[in-house]
Amino acid sequence: MPTALIADDESYLIDYLQAQLRHLWPELQIVATAMNGLDALRLSDELNPDIAFLDIRMPGLTGLDVAQRFADSKKNVPHVVFITAYEQHAVAAFEHSAIDYLLKPPTAERLQKTVEKLKVALQATRSPEIYSLLGQLSARLQASASNASNSTNAKPHMPANTVLQWIRAAHGEETRLISIDDVIYFQSNDKYTCVFTAEGESLIRTPMRELQTQLDTTQFWQIHRSTVVAVKHISATKRDFRGRLLVKLKERSEELVVSRNFADLFKQM
Repeated sequence: MPTALIADDESYLIDYLQAQLRHLWPELQIVATAMNGLDALRLSDELNPDIAFLDIRMPGLTGLDVAQRFADSKKNVPHVVFITAYEQHAVAAFEHSAIDYLLKPPTAERLQKTVEKLKVALQATRSPEIYSLLGQLSARLQASASNASNSTNAKPHMPANTVLQWIRAAHGEETRLISIDDVIYFQSNDKYTCVFTAEGESLIRTPMRELQTQLDTTQFWQIHRSTVVAVKHISATKRDFRGRLLVKLKERSEELVVSRNFADLFKQM
């Protein structure tokens, strides 16, 4: 029988979620509730719930803080669903590997979708192969982070084993796993970066400068202060009526502006 913890500093929201979950998922056992982040962390440590519904803004520790403590611990990590009144927290929620996030107060229809995602996630984690795969991914990420932090003279072209291969990005209410091969271009906006593929646009909370250290610069060219494009997805270049150099793409209709600082890249085209 799956178990869950609910943490929110508004008691009415706890009562509402409990009532809705009893109706939508009778098999789920709510083993504890908490009204602050410290109690949520303590109860989770004691009871090891399969799922944690966490309010993002709570006294003591935020829901994001609690989720990070989960990730840093050596114990079984619960599947996290964030609850928030503020939609702008969605990207941060996904960066903490949340199964889903709910805007207060969630409707029964919206909560049903979350229940379905949780059931799929619980079923997947029962497979030993999943634990093995997650362990391998974790080891690779730690090795990559260690290499990056220890390198004081990083060169533009990174070794193959440290080049970014996959991107986890927010797309509406989903978290998408995007292969770097499918990325057509990146475009930054303050602290966020948009990832453009043939299927659409997703969002990551990684500044362009940080992202560039993880890209193979023979495959991804910076053409503007805020734009990096995959060379294989470039179909042609042209000049507009203002004399600006523009990049045309194979699978998207928009044209990207090349700044003067990077125009030399296209002299051979």
